[in-house]
Amino acid sequence: MRITNFAIILLFAVTAGPAMASTTTAEQIQSSAEQFLEAFSEAQANEGFTVSHDTGQLDARLSLATCDTPLSVSFSGDPWRTTQPSLLVSCEGERPWRMFLPVSVTITGEAMVAARPLGRGERLTKAAIQSDNVVVNSIRRGAITNVDQLVGMEMRRGVNAGTVFTPDLVLAPAAIERGDHVIISARSGNFSVNSRGKALASAGIGEQVLVENLSSSRTVRARVTAPGHVEIPM
Repeated sequence: MRITNFAIILLFAVTAGPAMASTTTAEQIQSSAEQFLEAFSEAQANEGFTVSHDTGQLDARLSLATCDTPLSVSFSGDPWRTTQPSLLVSCEGERPWRMFLPVSVTITGEAMVAARPLGRGERLTKAAIQSDNVVVNSIRRGAITNVDQLVGMEMRRGVNAGTVFTPDLVLAPAAIERGDHVIISARSGNFSVNSRGKALASAGIGEQVLVENLSSSRTVRARVTAPGHVEIPM
């Protein structure tokens, strides 16, 4: 909201102020925006994505202080999460200014989708995943485009065939289940001592889990390093 207000105030100040002898015109701003989007489109084409864009039409009466440096153009948000991002167009010269330009951007390319109906807790294999051509940036949670990010993951909930995979739909499977017997490694530098324990909860690799040491009956908090293995600092 602060960004929107700033853009409106800036445009009002420019259009309401006295005419200047030398100005940056709407045509120049739109041309810079088009060049930026064309460069973005070419970069994504090299990655296998097709980008279409539209900058709309600026009011021809718009004029800002002349810029003695090339205009700077960037996305003000993530264009991969919305088809209606804004561009930040700014002048970094002696008389700096900036404005936000709403644009339309569509990024089309391959994303991973469910090859068949999948159930909650199901472990994903390559046979359960296929690629499909979708508008990637219309999926606000972010489409997964690499099959390697999915193989071996578990479904958080059931989905229908053709559902686009997003990060919130999957989770890493537990490397240790509650009740599993594990090896506890107490490590200090290159020195370590191993003992046997029992996991008191389920956890994935890199996560913390409570483990009962079967020799001392003490409960310790350990980090899961591999299936069946946890580590505690010595």
